[in-house]
Amino acid sequence: MVCHQEIDQHWVRVTKVDWQHSENAVAHHTQDYPCPELVVRRGQLFNLTLDLSGVLDSEEALIFTVETGPHASEALHTKAIFQTTELEIGETWTAAKGEQTENTITVSLASPPNAVIGRYLLSARASSRRKHSDRKLGQFILLFNPWCPEDDVFLDSDEERQEYVLNDSGIIFRGVEKHIRAQGWNYGQFEDDILNICLSILDQSPSHQDDPATDVSHRHDPVYVTRIISAMVNSNNDQGVIQGQWQGKYGGGTSPLSWRGSVAILQKWFKGRYKPVKYGQCWVFAGVMCTVLRCLGIATRVVSNFNSAHDTDGNLSVDKYVDSFGRTLEDLTEDSMWNFHVWNESWFARQDLGPSYSGWQVLDATPQEESEGMFQCGPASVTAIREGDVHLAHDGPFVFAEVNADYITWLWHEDKRRERVYSDTKKIGRCISTKAVGSDSRVDITGLYKYPEGSRKERQVYRKAVKKLLSIEPWGRKRRIRRAGVRGVWQDDLLEPATKPSITGKFKVLEPPVLGQDLKLALCLTSLTARAQRVRVNVSGATILYTRKPVAEILRESHTVTLGPQEEKKIPVTISYSQYKEDLTEDKKILLAAMCLVSKGEKLLVEKDITLEDFITIKVLGPAVVGLAVAVEVLVINPLSESVKDCMLMVEGSGLLQGQLSIEVPSLQPQERALIQFNITPSKSGPRQLQVDLVSSQFPDIKGFVIIHVATAK
Repeated sequence: MVCHQEIDQHWVRVTKVDWQHSENAVAHHTQDYPCPELVVRRGQLFNLTLDLSGVLDSEEALIFTVETGPHASEALHTKAIFQTTELEIGETWTAAKGEQTENTITVSLASPPNAVIGRYLLSARASSRRKHSDRKLGQFILLFNPWCPEDDVFLDSDEERQEYVLNDSGIIFRGVEKHIRAQGWNYGQFEDDILNICLSILDQSPSHQDDPATDVSHRHDPVYVTRIISAMVNSNNDQGVIQGQWQGKYGGGTSPLSWRGSVAILQKWFKGRYKPVKYGQCWVFAGVMCTVLRCLGIATRVVSNFNSAHDTDGNLSVDKYVDSFGRTLEDLTEDSMWNFHVWNESWFARQDLGPSYSGWQVLDATPQEESEGMFQCGPASVTAIREGDVHLAHDGPFVFAEVNADYITWLWHEDKRRERVYSDTKKIGRCISTKAVGSDSRVDITGLYKYPEGSRKERQVYRKAVKKLLSIEPWGRKRRIRRAGVRGVWQDDLLEPATKPSITGKFKVLEPPVLGQDLKLALCLTSLTARAQRVRVNVSGATILYTRKPVAEILRESHTVTLGPQEEKKIPVTISYSQYKEDLTEDKKILLAAMCLVSKGEKLLVEKDITLEDFITIKVLGPAVVGLAVAVEVLVINPLSESVKDCMLMVEGSGLLQGQLSIEVPSLQPQERALIQFNITPSKSGPRQLQVDLVSSQFPDIKGFVIIHVATAK
């Protein structure tokens, strides 16, 4: 033993490591992560400086070990042992010696572009030392690398990488097709502890709990990682992050509309020992998932689909059952068409499907339907959706239906007969929207999901998808679809539209629909024939959630109209504030329906979704500079015809203020305007998003945001 110790004194040992944090972070675009560990991206070299106990012989190599996850092994590619040779980025970890002084040496390490991502332990020893004398140097974090051409997540545009990986704020589009509203969202992927929380989400997944070593070994694959995250952002099958709630009641939690970003949600989940955070709806799930995937290095954006189908039975149609007033019969209607639905797209190659299906992939963390026994959705190739290749992994049929399903309305009679009512096959999947690269504009990406509505190619793709899903053979064999509580329908019926009636109708808004004011509209009916017609019109109105689920009826009236040849008539429709104020949800939405019963038995259903408008303006009073206070002025208006006393401004913005700011607002008289000022001190330069919400128990939150361009202090 003495002999061994004496020899050991002449062997060179690694005594200390300098991770070269700042230089490596700049090279790897990770300088905004506030972690104590080094954060680097795979497929790219990084440099370390090692302190040695002596001079390393030119012939002597340094041997490194990297390992991640429990039970790390070379067989599972979660462990690698490699020594300094020529540096070459390829299929294995490599290292090379650089500049050497008497007791220090610079080394370059490089991971393969398909390395497992996560937290690694790095050890090192000189090749002359015994095998088990590795010096543990510490931990570092390895992420996906959209800057590396050999990485499956490579994105060949610096502007898009800046937007979809590095931008820590964004815009989510909500509302209705004819009135799309922009809502700010603080992704905050570079805030304190967020990267650590994102890695914890992977570790809390059922796959990891069941077989941690195998789960970690799959984390090289963006298809696997994104599918796991889509399941873990919701809490339906696991200790996921957010609990959904669509009933309009949020006791014991936070209303989905009160969240302004992902950071508070993720931190609450983590600090609460993985107890799901209450509550979320689709834009909250999508906002949080965008944070997690951008944080892990996968280019991701938030996408809003207006008139989004939720097809529960997989027949590629939304079957809506209504009564003679056009009111939805919820006990019969299993499918639904949401005013909007929000999901994510991430950019990566599909090695499992082939290069033509690479690019944007749909991922949806909102728990709607189970997939392989879990509430998860995607990744589904956007190209596959556009081409009707719904048989390809993952969840193509559900996503295809969300943007392509036919909308079919059935009038349900008291004797349990049903009768098809004319409806518009173009209703589903409108104005598919995402934030523009480098600006706050809305970009319509509907053309990425489907061919132009009504075009021959669009109908061909629809029929192709139906045949793949429902085994409708080319020679016309029919398949019967049965639904609970209603009679079967031949699938061929779903491919052909109902007969057009001899009248048209639409609701026209006469004055902007403003929160706190009466609503004034007209139902415009036009005859398309050369003969006079009598029309019985049953009008109903209801407050609704954004899923179009009715909350309370606020209007029901009937009219009889005689239309002359080609004549147009207007039926006035008024809903007073007192009619809707008690039942209006935080979504601020009202659905009007008119069932028009024409002589000769023709029927037409006219619908109008209304979102009530509100008002808030935000101004920055001077230049914004890192480290210097700047004043912000907010103009608010009491939207009601009554005074309000409990208003607060809730303020948030990554890089502009720490956490959230709450500011009391003085009592406001009916329709009164007020100016509120406060200071912020930016901590980060570049474009920064400041969100300001006016909150009161007497009306739904009024939300606003502004982009502030922050300069670096001179």
